[in-house]
Amino acid sequence: MQPLYPMFQNPLLAASPRAYPSHVAIVGAGTIGPDIGYYLKAALPDITLTLVDVAEEPLQASLARYKSYADKGVKLGKMKPEMAERVLGNIAATTDYNAIAGADLVIEAATEDIGLKKKIFGMIEERVSPETVITSNTSSIPAEVIFADMKHPDRTTVTHFFAPAWRNPAVEVITWDKSSQSTVDWLMWLFTVTGKAPVVTADVVCFMLDRIFDNWVNECGYLLDRATAQEIDKVATEFVAAGPFWVVDMSNGNPIIVETNTRQMEAEGECYRPAHIFNSVLRWKVGRHAGDIEVPEDTAAVIRDRLLGILFSQSLDIIARGIGTAADLELGCELALGFTRGPLALMREMGDDAVAGVLTRFGADRPGFPGLGYMDRFQELITARKFLLVDRMDDVVVITIRRPAQLNALSDEVNDEILAVLQEYENDDSVTGFILTGYGMRAFCAGADIGRFPEMLGDAEASAQYARDSSRLLTYIDRMQKPLVAALNGVALGGGAELAMRCHDRVCCRDTYLQFPEVTLGILPGIGGLVVPYRKWPQAADRFTTMLARGERMKALEAFELGIVSAVSGEYPELIDLAAKSVRDLAGRVPLEYADQATVAALDIEDQEATIPDGRPLAEETVSIILNAIREGTAAPDLETALEVGYRAFGAVAATAAAKEGIGAFVEGRKPDFTGM
Repeated sequence: MQPLYPMFQNPLLAASPRAYPSHVAIVGAGTIGPDIGYYLKAALPDITLTLVDVAEEPLQASLARYKSYADKGVKLGKMKPEMAERVLGNIAATTDYNAIAGADLVIEAATEDIGLKKKIFGMIEERVSPETVITSNTSSIPAEVIFADMKHPDRTTVTHFFAPAWRNPAVEVITWDKSSQSTVDWLMWLFTVTGKAPVVTADVVCFMLDRIFDNWVNECGYLLDRATAQEIDKVATEFVAAGPFWVVDMSNGNPIIVETNTRQMEAEGECYRPAHIFNSVLRWKVGRHAGDIEVPEDTAAVIRDRLLGILFSQSLDIIARGIGTAADLELGCELALGFTRGPLALMREMGDDAVAGVLTRFGADRPGFPGLGYMDRFQELITARKFLLVDRMDDVVVITIRRPAQLNALSDEVNDEILAVLQEYENDDSVTGFILTGYGMRAFCAGADIGRFPEMLGDAEASAQYARDSSRLLTYIDRMQKPLVAALNGVALGGGAELAMRCHDRVCCRDTYLQFPEVTLGILPGIGGLVVPYRKWPQAADRFTTMLARGERMKALEAFELGIVSAVSGEYPELIDLAAKSVRDLAGRVPLEYADQATVAALDIEDQEATIPDGRPLAEETVSIILNAIREGTAAPDLETALEVGYRAFGAVAATAAAKEGIGAFVEGRKPDFTGM
């Protein structure tokens, strides 16, 4: 079996083996094919997109769908009219296969029929150059089967998207024996820079994520002798955003369940046989959240046990056989399949004995499935970093925060994972230092999850202690003997900016900006943001105060001119190279010394309008707490005392009405109203 990640787990660390495509062709204008095309056109609006199908009607329907997507984007303010015009330009919809000539990338999304797919790929290969990358969106057929007859198999593989493909960030990229590593690397790079979160899987039937989803749904079919579809969906929503029968109904997916499970049955055993009911049912009488029905607890327990049994069985099998990595499985289950917690996280929470019990009962009900046989390796299989990618560039360890759906936001778990990596390598003599960066091209880190904070509103002491506890990673960085450099690949907001400023150096991309937006929510940065900037860069004191008290942004060039970042780069690999150079330059020069005191002319609330650029009012009490903490913190005799000022200020602001309103508005998705606060 091919290694999944022979070089880097972060697809952007190495320079791309080829440029962006200028012409993309999609073969198949059914449901998912056009959506794949729209995703690429929205990300790369100036490319030529060619849609090919055997019938004119789906082609015209695809063009109408594109216009509706763009119109909706403009209406919601997510896309400017001029961008919509570019996205909708240079699109051809045709029944003529000759139109794909000159395409750099061709993606097939036709019916799941092996003979038909082979015929299509033969027609494609006749019309494109030997350098054109050719992929299939199949969800279950191995690459070695559908590309067996290709003259140039090195440029082929499977790229499996998930609905709706224009919006769902997940995509599986399959590595197989005859595909070149450069093909896989380029696809991983392309999807990452265009906003997807690709994962690599081995070339087996149903790959990784359909092994989870299709067997999850198929098991529900076998449960219908114990419960109704609505009851099963209701219990399933304890684990996923929507019930399996509702999802299959929405996507007309009954035939797909039959098809994919038949393939698994033929390849891996009778236990995977599709439930007969999927051959005879067109629609399911269920709602998205299964309504307000109450499921008897004995029935719920049976459903819960069977659903967890198939989930744990397939997950352990995937990791043990190297079909996918643990981190990719967790990410894919959450992004592609809508699980609220990844299967490995669920197993860790339940513990060895409880998981063994689930698998034992499942094996009695449904013999033949893998899972229980892996219990002697249980801790090994489920122990994995969930939110980080860790790579080596010679003597430098590169840590990538990978939470794409949350723009790489921090949480207690993320902080603990970063801390564990730093501790693991700090005493390794082969490691000079570390780079910390974010996944993708949009964000280094978009702050911290609200997490437990809403529960502490109104409790000043609990909130102050929460800030102290949340600082454990940052205070460790202060004491490190090896340098940690932040490579800011996008925005650094709130806690992300605090983390970046605590690192020993920073380099950034040109479109990076730093911002402390907490004041717009009636709170403040509580883990050093009120203190550290003034002691590291006293020359920028007034600028920091406007950022903290008014939520203003600091763009990359300004940060460079003020000495907050040491270099500004264009391309991602250059950014990482600059960060690695900084790590090596700083070797032996950390920990850094902080100024004991900083003299700052803090902004006076009476001299400032308590507003931010979009005109929304700020809470005067919040601004006052921020300014007073800045004054007190900068006058403190040492960093430790100053940090304590920040923790207490965080506690004080948490007890205000403004914090309750700001956090409440954030949770409810509305703008806060600080009138009279």
